[in-house]
Amino acid sequence: MSLDFDGRVAIVTGGGTGIGAAVVRRLSAKGVRCVINYAHSRDEAEALAAELGNAIAVRADIVDDTACHALAAAARDAFGQVDFLVNNAGRTKFANHEDLGALSGDDFIDIYRLNVIAAFQMVRACEADLRAGDAGAVVNVASVAGVFGIGSSVAYAASKGALLTMTQSLARALAPAIRVNAVAPGYVGTGWFEKRLGAEGFARLNERIAAATPMALTTGPDEVAAPIVHLLDPAARAITGETLLIDAGAHLDVGLSRRPGREG
Repeated sequence: MSLDFDGRVAIVTGGGTGIGAAVVRRLSAKGVRCVINYAHSRDEAEALAAELGNAIAVRADIVDDTACHALAAAARDAFGQVDFLVNNAGRTKFANHEDLGALSGDDFIDIYRLNVIAAFQMVRACEADLRAGDAGAVVNVASVAGVFGIGSSVAYAASKGALLTMTQSLARALAPAIRVNAVAPGYVGTGWFEKRLGAEGFARLNERIAAATPMALTTGPDEVAAPIVHLLDPAARAITGETLLIDAGAHLDVGLSRRPGREG
């Protein structure tokens, strides 16, 4: 168990499922006490907290700034501090990039509220706690969509691009007390896809994705969680303002990167 992690406290938004749950499991195994934030996945979040023992599940719709402050307060009340923040919660709307009529202004606002504004609000709500310790760190979960302008919709790609820019801005503004980094996953094989495609369809999709990547593998939640935990590690104190692409090397294929809707 790393002494750099043991006894510290993390808030993980959207922590009940997918990437967020994988992050919580890894942190918990290192002795980090976790606040599993959820807005809708109550059963999953509470089950995970009960399983781990050193975590609590807290409902908060973080598009509401008041809820962000309440979430930070819940972490303080339960564990006395906040050392790490993982802004993992996000949403999208699927829309063909070439069909500009498929998205409304309200769609953009809805996606930006969670993917960008809520992440900012969470950093602001946790700022004093993150400064108070000796290892304050934030990791924003973006997407390769924000790097290459691809993914599920133009609005989603734009929001993740904004999150990456905000990562750099906050890294400057909050240094040296708080480090701020981002990860940009490509396709991640989560239960979200399996529920919609069924087991066989999900397996076929994973096979196609793996065949198209230089590393010949499908990225799962744990492959994203591991680098997130590394970026939180106080041993990574020289890293801030960075974006780490996690897509099994798919971004190395420029042609692939230019095809809308392929990743994210």
